Amino acid sequence: MLKQRIITALIMLAVLLPALFHSRIEFFALLTLVMIAAAGWEWCRLNGIQGSWSVAVGMGLGGLMGLLWWFSVLDQAQWVIWMVASGVWALIAVILLTRGVSQWGMWPAGLRLAGGCLLLAAAWLALVEARKMGLVYLLSVLTLVWMADIAAYFGGKTWGRRKLAPTISPAKSWEGAYSGFAGVCGLAAFWIWYDGLRQDDSVSIFGLMLAHGWIWLAVAVISLTAMSVIGDLIESLVKRSAGVKDSSGLLPGHGGVLDRVDALLPVLPVALMFTQLP
Repeated sequence: MLKQRIITALIMLAVLLPALFHSRIEFFALLTLVMIAAAGWEWCRLNGIQGSWSVAVGMGLGGLMGLLWWFSVLDQAQWVIWMVASGVWALIAVILLTRGVSQWGMWPAGLRLAGGCLLLAAAWLALVEARKMGLVYLLSVLTLVWMADIAAYFGGKTWGRRKLAPTISPAKSWEGAYSGFAGVCGLAAFWIWYDGLRQDDSVSIFGLMLAHGWIWLAVAVISLTAMSVIGDLIESLVKRSAGVKDSSGLLPGHGGVLDRVDALLPVLPVALMFTQLP
């Protein structure tokens, strides 16, 4: 299993890194669009839609977003999109995490399917917009999610006593969540220091938030760290309701696309909302 995970990770890096660092964002946008289409397919399967219908929905989601992006239909008033997506994530976090796994299947299938696809679309738009804002900005958002996850894992393993959401994800603890926040605070200090060394206009999200004051930076760090945990918990809730361990087997040793990006889905639009306040 370890060998399989390593091989898959190396292949993903070999594909993603050239697109990520390329000067033209079209390559990155197209590659991540394929990933979002795959995530749409996985979302259908997690909600009981199988076979050709799930493939059609995934391809339809990718195709529609590609067309809207290509013809610049969604270039205007994107801040409204980030606001709406952030509000929806906050609302469903309160409702779903309060009601628990057993209540997920009670929601109409059409609402679950449409809502998930719309949030996937918003996350992809935010991802592309973040890349437009600069590689440093995008990397700072990505590393925030990674740090929150890694620090939470080791903090939970070391000090975890109080379960965060025992019926949804028994391995998560409050101590792990606090450790994740501490890790993100340390990461913020690094990025702010690194921003001071740079001579170009590309700034991390932490540097942009600091420009509005320390209080605004603290609010953003707390909100984004919480959203990374929420994204992970909500996907765990849906998978537990569906009775599966992974969203799919597309990435051998790593599960599916949703398993890799679950924490990013809410963080991306919330990050853009904080950054592009009018």
